Amino acid sequence: MKSALILIDIQNDYFPGGAMEAGGMIQAAAQARKLLEACREARRPIFHVQHLALGPEAAFFRPDTPGVEIHESVRPLPGEALVRKHYPNAFRDTGLLEVLQGAGVEAVIIAGAMSHMCIDATTRAAFDFGFTCTVIHDACATRELAFAGRTIHAAQVHGAFMAALGMRYAKVMSLKEFLSGLS
Repeated sequence: MKSALILIDIQNDYFPGGAMEAGGMIQAAAQARKLLEACREARRPIFHVQHLALGPEAAFFRPDTPGVEIHESVRPLPGEALVRKHYPNAFRDTGLLEVLQGAGVEAVIIAGAMSHMCIDATTRAAFDFGFTCTVIHDACATRELAFAGRTIHAAQVHGAFMAALGMRYAKVMSLKEFLSGLS
């Protein structure tokens, strides 16, 4: 089964000092870097996804700002696809589905940010389009959320979304587990 790597929104605004800092982003990016290197070595197709905010009121990922740029740790190499999106689901209003299908991809490996938004939306869409999905949980990051007057810590948000995806939509595993089965 031909698989491809999809790295989602590992962009400067999610790092410390960025406009929308995600908890654990430095660690997740380091794992994503190792994942990217392994997929490059295995000659898997690689798709970098970059979010560009729509509208002047956007708080982050504003076009033509340093925050919108893909982080230096995972920048695309020449020949690696760059998909620009405006919504959490990387398939919505992009050509991602067509390029994956055109490349004969049947399975996707997903990592990036944020777990509760773009990772979740893209994984569920990929599953609905018939792809076998793997999410590398320690190469993903998110941020704390508020609900019903209380703070939900980033680790809890991340864990809840990884658990939900793992129920049906994806095989959720650590980078170490994934690399042990990479061929």
